[in-house]
Amino acid sequence: MKFNVDEITSVIQEEIRQYRSEVDVAEVGRVIAVGDGIARIYGLRNAFASELIEFENGQLGQVLNLEENSVGAAILGDYLGIKEGDEVRRTGNLLSVPVGEAMIGRVLDPMGRPLDGRGVIETPHRRPLEVIAPGIAGRQPVNQPLQTGIKAIDSMIPIGRGQRELIIGDRKTGKTAIAIDTILNQKNGDVICVYVAIGQKESTVASVVELLREKGAMDYTIVVSASSSSPAPLQFIAPYSGCAMAEYFMYEQGRHTLCIYDDLSKQATAYRQMSLLLRRPPGREAYPGDVFYIHSRLLERSCKLAERRFVVKKSAARTVKEGVDGKIYFGVPGKEEAKGALHRLGEGDHEIRVDPTSGGSLTALPIIETLEGEVSAYIPTNVISITDGQIYLEPDLFFAGVRPAVNVGISVSRVGGNAQRKAMKKIAGSLRLDLAAFRELEAFSQLGTDLDAATQRRLDRGRRMVELLKQPQYQPYHINDQILSIFAGAQGLLDDLPQNQVLAFETAMLAHFRNEHPEIAEELDRTGALSDELAAKVKSVITNFKATYKVDG
Repeated sequence: MKFNVDEITSVIQEEIRQYRSEVDVAEVGRVIAVGDGIARIYGLRNAFASELIEFENGQLGQVLNLEENSVGAAILGDYLGIKEGDEVRRTGNLLSVPVGEAMIGRVLDPMGRPLDGRGVIETPHRRPLEVIAPGIAGRQPVNQPLQTGIKAIDSMIPIGRGQRELIIGDRKTGKTAIAIDTILNQKNGDVICVYVAIGQKESTVASVVELLREKGAMDYTIVVSASSSSPAPLQFIAPYSGCAMAEYFMYEQGRHTLCIYDDLSKQATAYRQMSLLLRRPPGREAYPGDVFYIHSRLLERSCKLAERRFVVKKSAARTVKEGVDGKIYFGVPGKEEAKGALHRLGEGDHEIRVDPTSGGSLTALPIIETLEGEVSAYIPTNVISITDGQIYLEPDLFFAGVRPAVNVGISVSRVGGNAQRKAMKKIAGSLRLDLAAFRELEAFSQLGTDLDAATQRRLDRGRRMVELLKQPQYQPYHINDQILSIFAGAQGLLDDLPQNQVLAFETAMLAHFRNEHPEIAEELDRTGALSDELAAKVKSVITNFKATYKVDG
């Protein structure tokens, strides 16, 4: 066999020409054990907690355990392609996900990879999954309502922007339906929604996405899915991933966001599985000792950010974000500090302006599934203690046809009253107590004792209010319709209607208000309050309409 010397020489010269004296310096370890989404790695002595690492086959992992001779890591993807002896590299980075406008309308996995078959997502922005929650000075009180469109919730358990309101109940009692209704009610509004499905069946998530798309809600919604077939590490990081995507809009654009975690019970179960495989000491119900912390550090990120204010020249035309012609004099965190700066400058051509990228909010609706109504179990009590109230859904009410099956006795909102519209607060102030008293009276009346006329009237009104608060699934009510509806019930204007005609009358009455008296809704929108004059007018309209309304059957 003859060799062509010229060919060999040209190849060697080409190789020399292309040679670059760059050395790839990376700390490398080896997998010594792998299984069930967990890998034990030898050689990464300088790795830090929660660091992102890369396996030989391209899969990513997150360092969780730092031990004397090895590190324990969660594999963020398919672990079946990783075997003993594989090389593992440190990246020196924390886990982050892509964020931005391009994510809206898409269905993603917790790493930000698309699951909807609509191509790669191109966005220049990324945010770390774990960030420190804003402190007290960086927040402002929750005083702006987030309307769910559900009469029973907006009237008795109102939710404010920046609040954390727990939805809790047994399986198949309507928890997800309340969350989806809340998303649907943000249509034509200013709220970006993130729905995080943890441990759900893929068919269930697909049906939710199809419903949101059908109703036009995917135009302002991001869906993050870690299905029941996903590895436990992906189910664990899913809520942090969804929260990071929502935080981009809150911090960078000053917008209002809503994050739904469906549900955190399954996330806690996934974390328990990972912790036991990492041989962390088990505690109550076999959960690790820091299971409280995984939820508290997530939910504390929900807040209403304080507005940043600036003292600027009145003559400056452009916005603060653009620099106001370079004439920003003071950047101050709050209203009082800005007033103080203005006072020190005297009566010149200065004024206070608000940074348009401040003052956003992140509202969290975590969902917890109970077993046999056991609210005092470990994970439910943990999350109840972190949140600002809970909406408890009772199976007995659900199967009795009261839907949404909200138990008004246990359900509470600790800050929502401050964020409630004045008109709703005025008419629904005693509604919760009245319904709780009705439940007691109803139980007493079942003993078969004779009831006086006053007690019978309270029972009759209670039954009609329960009927009035029923609501079809995926049909949220506008806040003005809710006010008019509850006003009619609370004023006793429905007491003489047959119980089975209440909802039909309500539908006809609201249509009458929309068609014949639009000025009432306009005044409610403008003032947010129900003055005595307006209340008298509403009562008169309902009374006159009822006189012409024909009861079916």
